[in-house]
Amino acid sequence: MNELKGLTVAILVDNGFEQVELTEPRNALEEAGAETLVVSPQRERVRGWNFTEWGEDVPVDVAVSQARPEDFDALLLPGGVMNPDRLRMQPGAVGFAKHFFEAGKPVAVICHGPWTLIEAGVARGRRIASWPSLKTDLRNAGAEWVDQAVVVDNNLVSSRKPDDIPAFNRAMIEAFSRTPRREPALRGGR
Repeated sequence: MNELKGLTVAILVDNGFEQVELTEPRNALEEAGAETLVVSPQRERVRGWNFTEWGEDVPVDVAVSQARPEDFDALLLPGGVMNPDRLRMQPGAVGFAKHFFEAGKPVAVICHGPWTLIEAGVARGRRIASWPSLKTDLRNAGAEWVDQAVVVDNNLVSSRKPDDIPAFNRAMIEAFSRTPRREPALRGGR
C-alpha cells in the first residue's frame, strides 16, 4: 500500500492526547506510505493518555513554534480531553491548524479534537462527528454535529471515539490520497 507515498502529515498534539487516537491512525498512515511528524507545543516529548491513566511518551519531531504548516500536506488531530483543551490555549497551535483549512489541505480529527477547530474558527458550516460532549460546543460554533462513526465534509474527516478508528482510518487515507503531492521540505523525521 503506497497510496500516500510522498505525503507528509503533521500530527498536532499536546500532553494528554488519547494514545490510541495517535498510534493507530499514525500506523495506518505510515503503512499507506505517508511520512508522519509529531508537532507539539512541547519541545522533546509529549505524553499520551491511555483511556484512564497516563500512557506512553512520544518523541516530538517539530516544536509548533518551529513548524511551518506549508511543509505539510495534511493534518491529523487526535483527541483526548486534555490535549485539545491545551492546544486551543496555544495561539501557535491554533494558527498551525487553521492554515490547513485556509490552504484547502485535508484534516482528520477525532473525539475531542474539534475543540481546536472551534478555536481556529473553522467549524462553521461543517458537518462534524465528535465525542458527544462537544455537541453543544460545535453547534454554538455553527457546525452540524453528527453522531456517526465517520463523517467526510469536503477536506475534513471526523469521528467520535476510539471505537470508530477503523472507519476513521479508511476515510482519512482515502481523503489524504486525493491530496496533490509537493516536494517535501522536511526529511529525516523520527
